[in-house]
Amino acid sequence: MVTWTSHEDVWDEAAAASYDTPGSGMFAPGVLDPAVDRLAELAAGGAVLEFAIGTGRVAIPLRQKGVPVSGIEIAPAMLRRLREKMDEGTLPVVLGDMTTATVPGRFSLVFLVFNGISNVGTQAEQIACFRNAARHLTPGGRFVVELWVPELPPRPPAAQAVVGRMHDGYILVDTIDTVTQHLVSHHFGFGEGEGATLFHSSHRYVWPSELDLMAQLAGCELESRHADWHGTPFTAASPNHVSVYRLSDR
Repeated sequence: MVTWTSHEDVWDEAAAASYDTPGSGMFAPGVLDPAVDRLAELAAGGAVLEFAIGTGRVAIPLRQKGVPVSGIEIAPAMLRRLREKMDEGTLPVVLGDMTTATVPGRFSLVFLVFNGISNVGTQAEQIACFRNAARHLTPGGRFVVELWVPELPPRPPAAQAVVGRMHDGYILVDTIDTVTQHLVSHHFGFGEGEGATLFHSSHRYVWPSELDLMAQLAGCELESRHADWHGTPFTAASPNHVSVYRLSDR
């Protein structure tokens, strides 16, 4: 059985303390720099808003490039970690749910990266996320979503475990409920000794076509979709995508 875990249970003090890995993992320059550069380009000189801003992995380097950035974050522990690095005056953040929270002003770009929309547990709430992004956009503004493409075993039963990524010292196992499109990712980390660490995160997986329909319900249309931040063409074999949706300018 796949069990949904609340944001407060997942993104607690321990998770926040271990989230940042400067110079490696998702903080590696080869991973982070292309995302920051592309988002700055899409902002086109305007202000931007990040949903699920976390500890500022993307927002802080974007702000350091001179782009005005605001954020929404649901987990107090993650926001406290961000505040150790940048103050409220430089990077304002509203503590709240990105499906409903509002931030003063309008933005040329709203973005939700690193699979953030999958942390929203229902289809209705994911649609609400798109609608909230649209409410914050100027006419013709863009909403950017970075997400993985679901990969399911053939003819799965209602719930099943599959192995995701494996590399030295790390194994990812997903338990999947294909009826609700829910999965729980179990992240196993192994060090030099005999012990191991375990971190759980809950997700609702979303197909690209389903995202496109959510965008239409919010008054947006797909402008572009690539396999990564470098602009690699998106194909049937792409494991991830960066999708750019544009709000009607009417």
